[in-house]
Amino acid sequence: ENNTWVYPSEQQVFNAMQRKGWKGVEEESIPSFLQVHNSVNERSWKDVCKWEEPNKIELVRFEGRPKDLSPKAWFLSTFLFQDKPFDRHDWYVSNDTQEEKRYVLDFYMTDTTSRSDGMMMPRVEIDVRPALDNPEA
Repeated sequence: ENNTWVYPSEQQVFNAMQRKGWKGVEEESIPSFLQVHNSVNERSWKDVCKWEEPNKIELVRFEGRPKDLSPKAWFLSTFLFQDKPFDRHDWYVSNDTQEEKRYVLDFYMTDTTSRSDGMMMPRVEIDVRPALDNPEA
């Protein structure tokens, strides 16, 4: 059983961004982008594990849904005038009984932070929770 994340290569990420129509993406920026992307994924998984027994679950699949607001994000942006998330993922995890559960992850850009080399990096907040179709929601 392999519980190791396999991240895409820099070239795969750049090609995917081009395919999805991202404008103004320069190939030189991909290493920094990947550093943030991979860090956010690791944090996201830790947040999912807070809801589950971490050694008994695995990520089955995920869906990127950047244009779809979750019900919570819709409510917060519509009625409380909070910023909309810049991305949303639905992650499907399976436990040791093979029961599949869906988690909603809303990603918010909150700020930038300065690295030790002076480069500014985005700061990302992640709202991770069971989907409403999950009895634990």
